[in-house]
Formats: sequence, structure tokens, C-alpha cells
Amino acid sequence: MAIYAIGDIQGCFEPFQQLLRLIDFNPGKDTLWLTGDLVNRGPQSLDVLRWVFQHQDQVEMVLGNHDLHLLAVSEGFGKLHRDDTIEDILNAADGKVLLDWLRCQPMMLEGQGYAMVHAGLLPEWTISKALRLAEEVEFGLSGTRYREFLGRLYGNKPTRWTDDLKGVDRLRLIVNVMTRMRFLTRDGELDLSYKGELDGAPANLVPWFEAPGRRHGGTPIVCGHWSALGVHLDEDILAIDSGCLWGGSLSALRLNDRQLFSLPCRAYREIALAAGR
Repeated sequence: MAIYAIGDIQGCFEPFQQLLRLIDFNPGKDTLWLTGDLVNRGPQSLDVLRWVFQHQDQVEMVLGNHDLHLLAVSEGFGKLHRDDTIEDILNAADGKVLLDWLRCQPMMLEGQGYAMVHAGLLPEWTISKALRLAEEVEFGLSGTRYREFLGRLYGNKPTRWTDDLKGVDRLRLIVNVMTRMRFLTRDGELDLSYKGELDGAPANLVPWFEAPGRRHGGTPIVCGHWSALGVHLDEDILAIDSGCLWGGSLSALRLNDRQLFSLPCRAYREIALAAGR
């Protein structure tokens, strides 16, 4: 039995299927770990969501920022952006079933000696604490007041964690850390303004996985989200968003032995350029 972690698919259904053939995925015995952002900006978001829903017994996944954006827009919050490709889901006959299932998916997972989250964790969070915080968001998304939660999801503040944060500020910061974070300031404040490569980062920023005093060290963390970073494999950080959507590749990491499989997605570069991205 193999466990394959796959980076952000973002509606790139055909490369996803090609990658499954490349790794010889066997749904009878293998499991997929998906790092989130199943949908949006690629051309076949509905196909991806349907496939994962139909194979949910063989899939473990976490929610990404684009998945949450889809959920918010579906309830009338936020707005469709020019390069969003989620309208086919919103208009599908089975869209409500898919969306209700999606909002009940976890923010973070732990198992088989690994943890998985879409973007990252704050250095002051242990794995066990982060899992408890993830459950707070999951409760809000899956509960009867989920529309109220989605309606207050957007925003970049607060930017600093304290244990006494409450209400929507607390939940929004947890969401932003787990689904949007790339960098922290050197004094530990969340920075969402810079999204580029490590070499071009302002001097006052540090990638979240290099922040000092990380209390979640020792448990390897599988994550995606940061396509400009690309595949970044350290002892305890396994970042695998290799930018299929932007013409890079779609990557699968076999967690049993950490063998990496990558499928080039050059055709998607033309799609990205045509969309002005």
C-alpha cells in the first residue's frame, strides 16, 4: 500500500489523471493525500471535484484558500474574480452535493508519521495545538451557522497570534495561516503581501518554515500553496506545489519512501498567458 501526496491541482484535471497513471495509482490499495486547492483557475474544476468526491474512500485532503473561496462565493459572499473558473461548479446539477461535502473536509490532517496542511503553521504551534485550532474552523464550516462563518472569512487581519484571540478574529487568523501563509516578519507577524520566490523576498521576511523556535519540528509537514517556491523537500518540510497551473509540473510524493514523481504541464503555460496571468 502506497500513500501519494499530490500538490495543488487547481482544476487541472487532465494532468491529474496523467499523474495518476504515471504513479500507477491503485484505488484498491493506495491512498492519495491532496494538499488543497482542488479547484479554480484551471479549466476543469468541476471534473476534479467530482473525481475526488467519487473516490473519497481513497482520498485524504485538506482545504486550501481557493476551495474556501469557492464555498464563500457559492453562498453569495465575496465575488468572482476575472480568472476564476468555478462557475461550472456553481451551475452544476450536483453542485450543492459537492459543496456540502467540500465544506466538511478538514483543515489539517495527521497520520502515518506526517501532518498535512495547505499553506503552513505558525512556529508557536505544536502539531497537537494546530490540530485543535483546525477543528475550531472545521466546526464553523460544518455547523448550522456556516453561512455566517463564510460571510466573515475575507480579510488580512489580525496578523499576530495570541491565545486569547476570540471570535471571528481568531478563526480568520487560523484560516489565513493554514491556507494563505508564505512569509512571516522576523518578529513573528503574518505577512500576506509578498507571494514570490525566496530570493526576491524583502529582508524583513522569513519563510514560515525557517522561522525560529518552531514547536512543530519533528513531524514532517506536507503542504502546497506556494507555487513560486516549487518543490522544497527538507527533513520536516515537504512542499509540493510545483505550479502545474502556471506551466510547471504536477507533483506526487510517495510518502512511504519520499520518491518524487513529476508530470510536466507546459500546455498550461499557454492557458495562463491567454488569461493574462
